[in-house]
Amino acid sequence: MKDLSSFQPKRILVCQQRQIGDALLATPVFQLLKQRFPEAELHLFTEAKCEPLLRHNPFIDKFHLVEKKGFFGELAFYRKVAKHSFDMVLNLQNLPRCRMMTLLSGATVRLSLKTGSWRDWIYTHTAEEKPGYASESKVSLLAPLGIEWKGEAPRIFFTEEERAEARSILRSCGFTDGQKLIVIDATHRRQSKRWPAERYAEVMRLLSEHDAGMSFLLLRGPGEDEDIAALRQLCLERGVAGGKLLVPAPLPDIRISAACIAEAALIIGNCSSPRHMAAAVGTPSVVIPGASGTAWRYPSPLHGELRPILPCQPCDKVECDDPQCLLLVTPEMVFEKALEQLAR
Repeated sequence: MKDLSSFQPKRILVCQQRQIGDALLATPVFQLLKQRFPEAELHLFTEAKCEPLLRHNPFIDKFHLVEKKGFFGELAFYRKVAKHSFDMVLNLQNLPRCRMMTLLSGATVRLSLKTGSWRDWIYTHTAEEKPGYASESKVSLLAPLGIEWKGEAPRIFFTEEERAEARSILRSCGFTDGQKLIVIDATHRRQSKRWPAERYAEVMRLLSEHDAGMSFLLLRGPGEDEDIAALRQLCLERGVAGGKLLVPAPLPDIRISAACIAEAALIIGNCSSPRHMAAAVGTPSVVIPGASGTAWRYPSPLHGELRPILPCQPCDKVECDDPQCLLLVTPEMVFEKALEQLAR
């Protein structure tokens, strides 16, 4: 079956294992597949940590969450998933577990992006990866099906209860109607992608002096309480009122954090999953990407980056002795870019 233009699968499996941001960036794939094959069941093979942001997605009919239980345990899991008798499997990531799931699926059509290596023999069809925004690159896998990316953004689907919970959490931190919420995503596990905390504090000082109606949600993940406490202290030392610094306790889950981002006027942060959440909920952003590549910015004026022009940039290094891609970005530059984005 070389030509897939008339192919009508009844059951489709998409393999997108990790990370959280990458899984969210795959949501245009689910949307476009469902629009092309509205009667087909769409299943997703992914990790448990990625499922929350994809929950309630109307384009996904069933999740299969990777079970890491040793070789024989995983083999049993793959066989259990394969019993759904998929007509087509699409592998968005050439990771070992995705390849194994594809191989054992028994699907008539097995589609992946071309690697030019021995791995391509697993698939009945391959497609050339299109460079550009990460979602566009993922959708390029669908070219043999006659599907093209036309600017579809990633999406998160909230319940009304989740939206209400996010608003309640913000109010419990002191946020009131009429204020302007700015989300600050100042943490990152990689030093080469983490703008200095004292510079975030200075940006918050500049913004609060510019507009006393601004409040700042200090976003954090598991294990980052100390980092956020230190950031809050830096803000207080610069004269930012404590009541303007919102730190929800206990830590909201990732869906409620995303729903809080949806309530914001702007997010300022590093290159991590919250920037993709912002694109998914329509909140403007200012990102200091550091060593990150250019594929992570949704191509819209609402989403801006401050990326110095350097011969080594982007490098995607984990550590760097002289991260000029971060250090050349001043608080004043971020402040001006934030005002520009807010004006949009």
